[in-house]
Amino acid sequence: KHGGRPPELDRDDVLVWLGRYLARIHSAGAAEPFAHRPSLTVESFGDIPRAFLLDGHWLPDDLLDAYASVSASALAGVRRTFTRAGDVRTLRIHGDVHAGNVLWSIGNVGAGPHFVDFDDARMGPAVQDLWMLLSGDRDGMEHQLRKVLEGYEQFRAFDRRELFIVEALRTLRLLHYSAWIAQRWDDPAFPAAFPWFNTQRYWQDRILELREQIALMDEEPITAV
Repeated sequence: KHGGRPPELDRDDVLVWLGRYLARIHSAGAAEPFAHRPSLTVESFGDIPRAFLLDGHWLPDDLLDAYASVSASALAGVRRTFTRAGDVRTLRIHGDVHAGNVLWSIGNVGAGPHFVDFDDARMGPAVQDLWMLLSGDRDGMEHQLRKVLEGYEQFRAFDRRELFIVEALRTLRLLHYSAWIAQRWDDPAFPAAFPWFNTQRYWQDRILELREQIALMDEEPITAV
């Protein structure tokens, strides 16, 4: 057991520290590929989840066509974005680095971040473990990114081409997350934990999110200059 609290992502020193730690994780992850874990691909995080949701009749009938259309357009945008980025290297990554999966300890012994929940560890681009630490408007995210990379690049080089796929990865996460819940809906814990899932409002919000992502993927990527 290890105690801790969520990291204070509004602090520059915390972002730099997280960047250093993630670079160390990635340096180990780049040593060799996973033998048995999957890869983060457009097919595994986009095409397959989309098909599961549409074929499984999870959406209300009056929203089915809208979701089918916008999700198809979103995946086309994802593919265009990956093409713009070019041949991005993959390595062993945590896969789900958000504030809830980082325990921050204080004190002289064991101080700093401790990453938990490696269930989603897989082969993927390094930026997948960075972008979920960023939030707010564009200026805010670019400042946060600079601080994360300030720490990251003390230990490991970062390929700036990966910034082209940040919004594409966010889009894939939206598709994958809905299917992830649906696939576990028979578990009594899930309806209790996600009572808003599969409601009319839930799917309306997902359609709106995907429309926003289509627009964002056509914009210039965030920078760390």
